[in-house]
Amino acid sequence: MKTLQTTLFLLVFVPLMKSAPPLQQEFLPFYEYDSEITRGSPIQQDYEMQSQDIRKGGTNVSLDTSLRLQGDDSERNVPPTKDTNLPTCLLCVCLSGSVYCEEIDIEAVPPLPKETAYLYARFNKIKRIAVSDFADITTLRRIDFSGNRIEEIEDGAFSKLLLLEELSLAENRLLKLPVLPPKLTTFNANQNRIKSRGIKANAFKRLTNLAYLYLGHNALESVPLNLPESLRILHLQYNNITTITDDTFCKSNNTRYIRTQMDEIRMEGNPIVLAKHVNAFSCLRTLPVGTYY
Repeated sequence: MKTLQTTLFLLVFVPLMKSAPPLQQEFLPFYEYDSEITRGSPIQQDYEMQSQDIRKGGTNVSLDTSLRLQGDDSERNVPPTKDTNLPTCLLCVCLSGSVYCEEIDIEAVPPLPKETAYLYARFNKIKRIAVSDFADITTLRRIDFSGNRIEEIEDGAFSKLLLLEELSLAENRLLKLPVLPPKLTTFNANQNRIKSRGIKANAFKRLTNLAYLYLGHNALESVPLNLPESLRILHLQYNNITTITDDTFCKSNNTRYIRTQMDEIRMEGNPIVLAKHVNAFSCLRTLPVGTYY
């Protein structure tokens, strides 16, 4: 009887076991952490969230370091990279030529990796920028010092940054502007304490690529002189501007001159009545925003 039961078992269940499907493999997403990050991309947004989480957790390590800690034991014997050996990349977050040092209460510009192209040091306690801060960093293309306590910038601090295109010094305590690098396309100095005497007459004349100039919420008494032809956006709102001349934007000796690039000028919040200076806007395609009566 037992032999008959065994035979029936082999005839019925063994074929079923052979036809059972294999285990499903679990597919995990693959990310290339060495790929270049473009501004505003989802990858960068995800990275910024991770960097904040790392800092909130009570440890300041680079993203590269945190990823290695999550790997298997075989990763532990890999020698550290150049970036992770640097104190800055232990304090800040370094990734693909970008250094993020935001909201960590630093009081000076930290030493940067020589290949740094983008520096974000917003909302700290930096008071001064020295020539030595960027003496060896010639690859910088964007610097953001918004929301610090900067009162002084040494002459020539940005003189060697020949590739720099975007510079933000907004929300600081500047009384005057430094000499700016020649290839700037965007300069933001909103919400400082800058007066007209703190801007040299030729401060913007040689910046032939400058398209966006933000000087709102300062203490300017007049519009800066010799604005470049490349300028598209000019923000001067909420200053103390009381005077303007026919040569501020146009050329009084050339009635056919037109500023073809200029799209927007904001002058609201100034004590000047723009209707008294109609000839000053004759070369513009659109009138400045401000008080006319």
